[in-house]
Amino acid sequence: MSKDIKKIVLTGGPCAGKTTALVKVIEHFSSIGYKVFTIPEVPTLFSQAGMNYLTDNKELFYQGEKATLEVQIALEDKFMRMAEECTQPTIVVCDRGAMDISAYMAPELWEKMTKELGTSTMELRDKRYDAVLHLVSAADGAEEFYTTATNAQRYEKSDEEGLRQARLLDKKVINAWTGHSHLRVINNHEDFEKKLNRVLKEISFVLGLPQPIEEERKYIVELTGELPECIVSEITQTYLVAEPGCEVRLRRRGWEGKFVNVHTAKTPLSDTEYVQTERQISNNLYTSLLQQADPYRHTIQKTRKSFIWKGQYFELDLFSKPVDGLMILETKGVASDESVKFPPFIRVIEDITGNKKYYNYNIALRK
Repeated sequence: MSKDIKKIVLTGGPCAGKTTALVKVIEHFSSIGYKVFTIPEVPTLFSQAGMNYLTDNKELFYQGEKATLEVQIALEDKFMRMAEECTQPTIVVCDRGAMDISAYMAPELWEKMTKELGTSTMELRDKRYDAVLHLVSAADGAEEFYTTATNAQRYEKSDEEGLRQARLLDKKVINAWTGHSHLRVINNHEDFEKKLNRVLKEISFVLGLPQPIEEERKYIVELTGELPECIVSEITQTYLVAEPGCEVRLRRRGWEGKFVNVHTAKTPLSDTEYVQTERQISNNLYTSLLQQADPYRHTIQKTRKSFIWKGQYFELDLFSKPVDGLMILETKGVASDESVKFPPFIRVIEDITGNKKYYNYNIALRK
């Protein structure tokens, strides 16, 4: 590719605010000099054209989903080709992406379909998009705003059963994208504007624009009950030798026998801003870069459990190395003036927000 074009997926459960977010993205990034292409939601185009995804006709369902995936891929490829000819910096924003289609069918059917099309989950999930932003459905934590009126093609209703189905679908879509190196879950907020601003912030991050330094809220906790359905992953984090003030790390994340490696570099611009770059790397490069490990820091090993509770996204990390048994709960994207909706199965021992002693970078420090 002749220029650095970023392709970003906006996805989420039903009634998550994607349509409004897309308008905001176009307005904001166009105003700062970007050309913004948007790929429409292909399943909606098919529904409007007469496709019924709830049909009992299995062959019709299969051909409809296969055609949906083919058109999704073709549209994205054509717009990426057009983006290469643009003279200004360009982003392509997809209203849902290829992996969303997999959330609506059995895994074996998805595997059959991708094989017939000469592709795979790894190609479509890990290599095709620069970032995936999942907006949590209003059915989880913002029920009063959940409506089906804005989308005539929506199959979920706004009664209790409809809300339950919407929450379930929300989690299925997150599971479909789990493994992407830049999957970010965008919470519901008391103020919808904050949800939209978080979308702009995450895209700015992908574009390498300077970010304000903000502290996610962190707590030392203990578990007092069972976690809800969550994504469990094993994380190995190694810090590399870097320029003073800069932080460079390798992270290997494994779940269900699959692994993804990410190289991250964080450079401060001032006391209030930083630039962070992330890239997914191969196993060979990961192994090679380990030779640059910082001799003054241990490798961190921890088990992460990610889950949504009342529209807020949490990561619960249980450390095994270099400290054993430390459990830290981190909120993701909860605004500083909002209250954290702590789940009943979590007991907070200490608020460690902003406490540098508990930064991973410092936990790794050899004493």
